[in-house]
Amino acid sequence: MDRMLLMRSFVTVAQLGSFSQAARALNSSGSLVSRHVAELERQVGVRLLNRTARSVSLTEPGVLDAEFATRILKEIEAEDASIAQLNDRAEGSLGVVSPQWIGGLDLGDAIAAFSAAYPRICVRFELGGLSDRTYDFLDSGFDIALHTRDLRDSGVRLKKITSLPFVLCASKQYVDRHGTLAHPNDLAAHDCLVHVDEPVWRLGHGSTSTLHKIRKVAYSSNSYIALRKAAVLGRGVALLPERSAHDDLMSGALQILLPGHPVPERPLYAVYGPGQPTPRKVTVFLAFLARWFTATS
Repeated sequence: MDRMLLMRSFVTVAQLGSFSQAARALNSSGSLVSRHVAELERQVGVRLLNRTARSVSLTEPGVLDAEFATRILKEIEAEDASIAQLNDRAEGSLGVVSPQWIGGLDLGDAIAAFSAAYPRICVRFELGGLSDRTYDFLDSGFDIALHTRDLRDSGVRLKKITSLPFVLCASKQYVDRHGTLAHPNDLAAHDCLVHVDEPVWRLGHGSTSTLHKIRKVAYSSNSYIALRKAAVLGRGVALLPERSAHDDLMSGALQILLPGHPVPERPLYAVYGPGQPTPRKVTVFLAFLARWFTATS
């Protein structure tokens, strides 16, 4: 039987001097409290209480054990309260992991801004290494994993942070040399700049969307930053996150192709562990990230 439960019953009887009063205080029964004390006496090997029909009193060993048990229970309660307060405070360590491609873009700016806003939280931010198993980030010591794919896993919780728009684009230099695209099928004849994880591009929305396996891969990389630079230099057509290409689109260094067949947006999800309540450091991070993307969109 749980030693803490036995000690709590014994201490309550010792404080109130009655099994029936202790039972009411513990929302239990007198017979159960009596069994708890008897089991504790059996475990320690001495009688702790003198019992008569009219009264209950402590033996000499009982006085010592009551003092010891009271101290232990108070220390446990204090430790529990301290841990609960830590869960309620925006401080401590926070581990965040994300895919390489999104972490290398302005997500890094968002998390750096969060770290500056909450200096009592020590952030560990790593890129890559995400497993196909959604919950593996918890086993690796991370509190939050960021994903850009739809997830279905009851073992974790998730919050949508934002939607990430993508664009099909090329430089004016490239378009002047090779011509623009009139239809998505024209991609087959053009030099394309391809992310190594995306050999197939989807254009359009809903039932009108189409998939296109890229045939002429002129340049490939696992970095959208590298692909954007190659696009600006006129190397080919690129499918890029709009946020990373924004300045070049505004300056005219890049231009959007096939505006009638827009690239579907991708969700940015924050995935975190189950259980209630959610640690305060996690909730403030999720709220900050959502506000940051809204403010900078």
